[in-house]
Amino acid sequence: MGRTTEDWSRLPVGPREHRQDALLALVLGAGLAVTTTLYGAAGIYGDEQAEWWVSALMVVANAAPLAFRRRWPMTVAVVSALAFAATQLLHVPEIILVNFTLFIALYTVGAWCSDRVRAEVVRWVVIGGMFAWLFLAISFGWSMPSALPNDDDAMIPPYVAYSLVNILINVLYFGGAWYAGNRAWAAAVAKHDLAERTAELAAERERTAAQAVTLERVRIARELHDVVAHHVSLMGVQAGAARRVVDRDPAQATASLGVVEDSARTAVEELRRMLGTLREDDDGASAMDTAPSTAGLGRMPELVEAVRSAGHDAGYVVVGDERAVPPTVGAVAFRIAQEAVTNVVKHAGPTARADLRLRYLDDGIEVEVADDGHGAGAARDTSGSGLGHVGMRERVAAVGGRIEIGPRARGGYLVRAWLPTT
Repeated sequence: MGRTTEDWSRLPVGPREHRQDALLALVLGAGLAVTTTLYGAAGIYGDEQAEWWVSALMVVANAAPLAFRRRWPMTVAVVSALAFAATQLLHVPEIILVNFTLFIALYTVGAWCSDRVRAEVVRWVVIGGMFAWLFLAISFGWSMPSALPNDDDAMIPPYVAYSLVNILINVLYFGGAWYAGNRAWAAAVAKHDLAERTAELAAERERTAAQAVTLERVRIARELHDVVAHHVSLMGVQAGAARRVVDRDPAQATASLGVVEDSARTAVEELRRMLGTLREDDDGASAMDTAPSTAGLGRMPELVEAVRSAGHDAGYVVVGDERAVPPTVGAVAFRIAQEAVTNVVKHAGPTARADLRLRYLDDGIEVEVADDGHGAGAARDTSGSGLGHVGMRERVAAVGGRIEIGPRARGGYLVRAWLPTT
């Protein structure tokens, strides 16, 4: 029967389709006029043939409704069925094209009506009426033995064969109109669904592109935060230390300023390298995904030295057998450790000790940064509401790992991340 769509219909159609229907009705009307004239001249109904004006009226009655077949398809089907029957009953000399008009009308109901239940009912009524008329004609013929020659020796009696041929022809005729109409409707629904899916995919592509831009901006912001926050924090601590001891200990002040200089130079180099890879991305892919990162497990000792240069006690321990890990995992581990030790320098207090541990496990690595500080500005929100916490959680989620961020029961703060390597 075909799927019924509640929010979509093939009707109404536009002026173009109405012009096509009018042209079809005109062509069939002209054809009916020609064939009716020729059959009339041949005298197929003999003395019982209809008057010329009756034939002309039936030509119009059969052809004209098709001009409105896609405006009122079910009404046109009923009118065409009545005109078809009247053409036969009134002995109008036309037996070919009139079959096309009824076929087209029934096809249109199946192909264009969105109310599939009413379309079924109308076609069943028309077809049922036609078969009732056919069986009535067959029954009337059986009552007239002289209608066909009687051949008692034939395998199939002539009138039985004649009746079966008429039934078979009508089954094929109406079945063809039914099937063709339903197939046309199903094709229209499929085309409509395809157009909707195509529009949805286009909209989804636009949303995906917008999301990709947003995610790229987030990645860039995260990289900038990691680079700038770490080095600027160290620079601030060392500059403050140099200011406090510049009068009484010039050597220490000079050393602190040297650390500031080195941190500034390193930050500028990393920023330049990152921006350079962004500009060199010519393939349309994410630069953060394609460009090799300078961050990795090999730079972990640099973080410990940076903490020590800021005046904090720090330790670095590697547990397990060292092995190569995927570059992405190594970069994530370094950035998490960098953010965590930066927080130690900024928030843990001037006497806090930072411990950095790197554990090699069977299925991954574990990075842990802990401190024992109790600075007044220490973060206590375990949900990671700060930008640094959000960045760490996003990085871990990107590689399918887990992270724990929060204060320790015995004081200080703990960042522990597990990252898969398989």
